[in-house]
Amino acid sequence: MPHRLPDHLQLALAAIPAFTDDGRLSLEELEHLLVLAQRDQTIDADEQRVLGNILDRAERDGVDADVQARITQVRDTYGLQAD
Repeated sequence: MPHRLPDHLQLALAAIPAFTDDGRLSLEELEHLLVLAQRDQTIDADEQRVLGNILDRAERDGVDADVQARITQVRDTYGLQAD
């Protein structure tokens, strides 16, 4: 019987296409990642670490104003500090 990957690894793998299609995280892609992170109604420490790394990468690569506003909201909600 195959084992299910831990949620934080699923989140990390789901983020790869967001950065490989055009190199930038869109609002739709960010919302999709948040749905994945919240599907068990909690974001644990590993998911927070992965999500923080995704947000850091997105900001380094540049994001649109609406995406930046959502990133700020997510950081505030989950206590994710920017690197």
